[in-house]
Amino acid sequence: MKLDVLAIGAHPDDVEITCAGTIIKLVRTGKSVGILDLTEGELGTRGSREERREEAVVAASLLGVTVRENLGLADGNIAVTRESILGLVRLLRRLRPEILLIPYGHDRHPDHMHAHTLCREAWFYAGLGKIDTIEEGLAQAPHRPHNFYQFMQWYEFDPSFIVDVSETWQLRMDSVRAFKSQFHNPASSDPQTVLSSPGFFDFIETRAKYYGNRIGAQFGEPFFLERTPGVSDLSAII
Repeated sequence: MKLDVLAIGAHPDDVEITCAGTIIKLVRTGKSVGILDLTEGELGTRGSREERREEAVVAASLLGVTVRENLGLADGNIAVTRESILGLVRLLRRLRPEILLIPYGHDRHPDHMHAHTLCREAWFYAGLGKIDTIEEGLAQAPHRPHNFYQFMQWYEFDPSFIVDVSETWQLRMDSVRAFKSQFHNPASSDPQTVLSSPGFFDFIETRAKYYGNRIGAQFGEPFFLERTPGVSDLSAII
């Protein structure tokens, strides 16, 4: 399989909350997009491992992604070890994406920061020919994605670019709501969390409107790029 873009989140729903609008736009332009959840979110205060697994399937269907996989790392303990790096390297060499969407490196949740470090280390090592990996009994060829772009979670950054997601906003939010065990439900007896507060969706919308306003759009999703981006056509800049 050959993907154009692979979005990686520490937990199921991380990708939907942060960059689902961008993913939908990519899919609609014919790009092959995949999602990788590093854990099953089994330590989440609300819902169960099984519920989140089912919700992830529904969300992936709404987004129209080519593939959604789970690396099966321990929630609350995303360790950057040789084993976890090689596990992600094998997946990158199998799916061969050109671009990665990964968590920003500084965040409130330790798993998000560890996920960032794991992703960027696997991104680099996946391109080294002297690191041997085997998939289904066959040696894998090296593959390093062209670049990685970091999406915004709890902590904000000054974006390198902002994607106009106005036309995909409603479907984007449908994919977030697919994780119904995690969000506001007056009938639920689960403990309340920041995500399950009645105002969490307002927070998501307000932030997206702010970044949209910065580019003259209704809604925007911000990304951070450590290297200065280049453009081939000035008309492509809003």
